[in-house]
Amino acid sequence: MSPLSPLAGEARAQWRRRAPVVQPTARTRGADPRLIAQAERVAGDRFQFETLSQRGVRVYSVGRPIPATLRAIDGGLAELFAVAQRRGYRQRLNYSDYTVFIGRPDRQRDSSGAYSPDIAVGAAQYRGSVYDKGGYVFAAGMVLSMEPGAFLIAEHERDFGRVANVARYEGEHIVLYHNDRRLYQQTYDHSRGGSHPIIQ
Repeated sequence: MSPLSPLAGEARAQWRRRAPVVQPTARTRGADPRLIAQAERVAGDRFQFETLSQRGVRVYSVGRPIPATLRAIDGGLAELFAVAQRRGYRQRLNYSDYTVFIGRPDRQRDSSGAYSPDIAVGAAQYRGSVYDKGGYVFAAGMVLSMEPGAFLIAEHERDFGRVANVARYEGEHIVLYHNDRRLYQQTYDHSRGGSHPIIQ
């Protein structure tokens, strides 16, 4: 999911009715404290763990990340970078350009009963659409920042291929923002189309 307005994050925080967010501490030395605070406000979570994936993606998570999750994030971004390079893009194609937050899912299964850990975010531009579940939508992930490139995904216990897809898809918005602003604007939010994968 592409970036949502600040109000979307506030709506999500109210929907989850979480305790107030604790200010970032020394554990967040690798990231801008403002980014950590934004992620915690949007997610309603406190990211206790900080690690690097094997290829250098900075990851903040609510629980100790499963190695398969870290491999999936690297794999999804690797696929994205390969496609982007074929299109002649050059910006934001390094793993170290990305920060990924892994939050607690607000649901484990979708309406059909399939395993689908997703996060609830304020409906914003999706209000009134088929995705609107009463003021919020369920998303596999969402972009938090273009600079630095950062996005939020839900914690998974299995189906790590889905994690790879989410990393690739959320990363697409960031790559397009820095390399192809026209296409980025066309696919800024999926309420107007532009489903993933956007670049192939």
